[in-house]
Amino acid sequence: MAKEDYIVSLDIGTSKIRAIIGEPTGNSINVIGVGSASGEGLRHGSIVDIDLTVESIREAVDHAERMVGIHISSAYVGISGNHIQLHSSHGVVAVSSADREITDEDIERVLQQARVVALPPEREVIDVVAKEFVVDGLRGIMDPRGMLGVRLEVEAYLITGSRTAIHNVVRCVERAGIEVANLVLSPMAASHIALTNDERKLGVALVDVGAGDTSVTVFNNGVLMGTSIIPMGGDYVTHDIAIGLRTSTTSAEQVKLRHACALVSQASENETFQVPRMGSNKDTEYTQYDLATIVEPRMQEIFALVRKEIETMGFADELPAGYVFHGGVMSTPAAADLASDELQAPVRIAIPEFLGVRDPSFVNGVGTIAYAARTGLRSNPGEQAPAMRQMKSGSGMFTKIKDWLRDFV
Repeated sequence: MAKEDYIVSLDIGTSKIRAIIGEPTGNSINVIGVGSASGEGLRHGSIVDIDLTVESIREAVDHAERMVGIHISSAYVGISGNHIQLHSSHGVVAVSSADREITDEDIERVLQQARVVALPPEREVIDVVAKEFVVDGLRGIMDPRGMLGVRLEVEAYLITGSRTAIHNVVRCVERAGIEVANLVLSPMAASHIALTNDERKLGVALVDVGAGDTSVTVFNNGVLMGTSIIPMGGDYVTHDIAIGLRTSTTSAEQVKLRHACALVSQASENETFQVPRMGSNKDTEYTQYDLATIVEPRMQEIFALVRKEIETMGFADELPAGYVFHGGVMSTPAAADLASDELQAPVRIAIPEFLGVRDPSFVNGVGTIAYAARTGLRSNPGEQAPAMRQMKSGSGMFTKIKDWLRDFV
């Protein structure tokens, strides 16, 4: 298989780092390789130890390479975190063509105009997301290409990020021997896999319950409307289990994956398991019911914080399509039922429909591949992305970061 025939995504999470290899097939993709490694060096989604993170990336990439028998030299890297912010912006240009037909060039120019804003020196524009276009005063246009007009405007959101956080992600990936083909905003990438067109148009909250934190992203009228981070995730459930059962964190994680149930009312008293008890040479036996009494309160708290965050963002009454969840802890039996009860809204768990990655924890990684394939970001994995070359040779390391992401919607 030629290098240009595959796309590689790198999902750098708190508990797991995953390298996924995808092969485009017409309008779809095939997942042909997956590599995973423990997310050492990260806390609450942020890099706190570069050396440990680099080793984890190398391990994940090595696993994926051996599965497919190819060498990975570049990857699309998902980025998220509490440093991501949205800012309203406006751009306006005159239509350039003599016949007044709006072209791709006009759309690009008006989006570039929307990028021109004053920002604090520690922040950088990553991308601009169009909410709507306005042609000669006519509002509500989602795609003005081919229309006739004199004046083209755009109401948009600027996506900005911390220079330090972006720099640390890029440095870790490059020190692992991988070129960054492009950075991709994880919630936008995940939406390509997790959400339907109707959900994006009607209004939906896409919730990623990660290990260290939970991201909440709202889509309405087909575009991203807001995103936020809750500093609580699946690791808190593991921690509660470790304390409640008086066992190690490693054992608590295994118990959570194998025996947890999110609702006490659905847990079985007949399903038993044994765990090594701290300070003792003997294992202690517990039931799934015992475990559920520990798991349910913490997961209920996470869902309550999601509801509160949606209310704070001002979208409590604008989610007819309800909530779509993903993330490893959402594979826990009865998690969707508990979320629906707490949120009093429709709840669905997103699972990629690809062999080998049919688990809510793979949505970000597979979504990044789908995003790259669908939006034409593919490049030869052995060739350094132009934006990265500009970053290294330009007048400032991060002056070209805003060119790394294109056309999220």
